[in-house]
Amino acid sequence: MSQQEENKSLCSPLLEEHVIKITIPEVPVLEKKPAANSFAESFIEAKKILSLATPMILTGLLLYLRSMISMLFLGRLGGLALAGGSLAIGFANITGYSVLSGLAMGMEPICGQAFGAKRHNLVGLTMQRTVLLLLCVSIPIALLWNYMRPILLLCGQDEAIAGAAQQFILFSTPDLILQSFLHPLRIYLRTQSVNLPLTFCATLAIALHLPINYLFVSVLGLGIRGVALASVCANLNLVLFLFVYILFTGIHKRTGGFSLSTECFKGWGTLLSLAIPSCVCVCLEWWWYEIMIILCGLLLNPQATVASMGILIQTTSLIYIFPSSLSFGVSTRVGNELGANRPEKAKRAATVGMVCGFVFGMLAFGFATSVRNVWARMFTADPAIISLTAAVLPILGACELGNCPQTTGCGVLRGSARPKVGAHINLGSFYGVGMPVAVGLAFWFRLDFSGLWFGLLSAQFTCVLLMIPVIKRTNWISQAERAQVLTGGASEAAVKLEKETVEDKKEKCGGVITIRVIAKSESS
Repeated sequence: MSQQEENKSLCSPLLEEHVIKITIPEVPVLEKKPAANSFAESFIEAKKILSLATPMILTGLLLYLRSMISMLFLGRLGGLALAGGSLAIGFANITGYSVLSGLAMGMEPICGQAFGAKRHNLVGLTMQRTVLLLLCVSIPIALLWNYMRPILLLCGQDEAIAGAAQQFILFSTPDLILQSFLHPLRIYLRTQSVNLPLTFCATLAIALHLPINYLFVSVLGLGIRGVALASVCANLNLVLFLFVYILFTGIHKRTGGFSLSTECFKGWGTLLSLAIPSCVCVCLEWWWYEIMIILCGLLLNPQATVASMGILIQTTSLIYIFPSSLSFGVSTRVGNELGANRPEKAKRAATVGMVCGFVFGMLAFGFATSVRNVWARMFTADPAIISLTAAVLPILGACELGNCPQTTGCGVLRGSARPKVGAHINLGSFYGVGMPVAVGLAFWFRLDFSGLWFGLLSAQFTCVLLMIPVIKRTNWISQAERAQVLTGGASEAAVKLEKETVEDKKEKCGGVITIRVIAKSESS
């Protein structure tokens, strides 16, 4: 037997049907890319992230305008309607909208990574599962909303305000069904980098929102019920416009269509394992602001502090549109790259995204401090409220120095399917650090209203200080392997080299190393 045949016989046991051959060059050349190339790639990545974030910023501003229109019509109905509607919206946020929004985010890493892995059917399947999950969760939420009035009375709320709030929330109940479709649809499009159509659809829905409010409130005289129904109609229009766009363009065809299959009723373990911690992460931060409002009622001048807190929460909600949109863009980029098994690009997306988060934070700080003497005057003429708001706006701006990068970091964790880490960070930061600091400074050290915001400042900076090392120490190769498992491409991916060294195999197999990959396909 010749030497060549002998070498072939040595390699033959490895040359099976599912064997991958990797050719190793005789002299490996390791070239270090110039710094200019690295900078250019980072600049390109920043453009990709911002191109995803910009339409979402516009959409967020449009949806913010919708809530402002609703508040405007509630204000025209009088103080009772405004108080009742505001109370109902706060109750709905705590018990309903935050829960649905958080649960829907569980589909984000699956869809983002599946799209990157070109497993488009899994994207459509995950959306169907998420819609079913949200619809199931909406049932107990609707039952809770039905008993809102007695709950508020037990909490010591005024009977007239509680009654008005009950009217508003009962007529808002159909919105739970619409939100169960709207959140998954937005994530379904976003993880496929389809964002601009969502902005167009939101523009059409908001353009109809003002005349619908006028029709229900001023023409039909439905009062507070009309404002609630108009908000429901706005979301109904947005969902319908999105469905029309998806059906017209045929995007749904590449993800398996909208017809329900038996697959969407099973295999929920992965979705729930991501949805529940995502929900906890969202709710922990969302509920903090509602707790702050309650604490304001215990301060020296509760009427002024509650009113000022309302203005400041509206302000931070407006600012939050920018880092949250950036977070969604980063999550999409990280998820897509991990799904495509490109860990280096996923790492670059995370790094560039965090840098953008710090830039957004500095811009938000500059905005908050520059408008501190004029911002409150757009909402009220009360000098006490104006003074409180002006004093706290710089603290709010400082909070954004931590909030923007930590929100972006949450996007990195979602994109890499690690929402539990984000939930633990939020729990420790907001309730382990922020809440004790807020209560201590406000009540024990007599800093009053400013003390509560210093508590939020400590929470936000704790968040970002914990988030940075978590992201920095991420093993992106390991995350890419997890992505292959998550998307169902493989339940186990283990590369097994024989006992012989690489050099021995090169010598025996003519420069070809044979690697056996153990992979079990799943229907997911």
